[in-house]
Amino acid sequence: MSWWCTGLRWDRDGRPAIGWLGEGRGERTSVLAYGQQLAFVARGERHCLGVRRAGKRTACPTAVVVPARSGSAQCPACARLDRSFSVAADTRADDPRTYRVYLAWFGPGLVKVGITAEERGAARLLEQGAVAWSWLGRGPLMAARRTEELLRAALGVPDRIAYSRKRAVRAQLPPAAERGREVAELHLRAGALPGWPDSLERLPCEVADHAGAFGLDGLPVPVRVVTRMEPGAVVAGRLAGAAGPDLHLADGLVVDTRLLAGWELLGPAGEPVTSVPVAQIPAAAESGQDGLF
Repeated sequence: MSWWCTGLRWDRDGRPAIGWLGEGRGERTSVLAYGQQLAFVARGERHCLGVRRAGKRTACPTAVVVPARSGSAQCPACARLDRSFSVAADTRADDPRTYRVYLAWFGPGLVKVGITAEERGAARLLEQGAVAWSWLGRGPLMAARRTEELLRAALGVPDRIAYSRKRAVRAQLPPAAERGREVAELHLRAGALPGWPDSLERLPCEVADHAGAFGLDGLPVPVRVVTRMEPGAVVAGRLAGAAGPDLHLADGLVVDTRLLAGWELLGPAGEPVTSVPVAQIPAAAESGQDGLF
């Protein structure tokens, strides 16, 4: 029985887990623990994982092979279907659920504003790798979206920050009190802005911190990042931490699990040694804006 990786997931208790898809068997997860040894090898080809919606996955009808370097394990047809019913792509304006607007902090000066369905709680913040964050308000989708646009324009904060910028600063962050203060100050400025939709309920500033969930205390400085998987390529090392889609190993290697999605991963034989293609990660001071996605 083959199981294909679906990437990193965060459970309701804020723990990282690797997702798996088995043909005719549905989905399952393997919860990870910091300090454990990881070792896996890719087999075969990377295939499209289809579309996941409302907790259920629809398989790609042709199981198309997707590029190894792509950040998405979807073929163009499945990606179009996914975006045709997506809040992020503004193709689901009639969504009746309650949404929340949030401020997310990833590092000094790296703050963004976003929205998420209220029923998801803090899952979106964990998925994005937010180190500190606070809610701003709650209400209907379009009111939340208008508030997001208001804050972006008035405060000069983006709605997206590249993962490469987040991971470059992750091991060299200021103390919790300092990052919490930056979130609180921006929350205060946001609350003073005119033009908030009447249908959006304001929420008080209550800064939460994910340093514990991510294992950031003593996290090794990220040095290299996996650029792609290949058939027979091995990743091996001790798991030191995780944030967003990234796994941080004790030797400074970062594994972006979006690149694992769509591969069949197996346990390697013998004494595993990392053999995947990697690239150097620039120092935090050199990691300028490299594009949003």
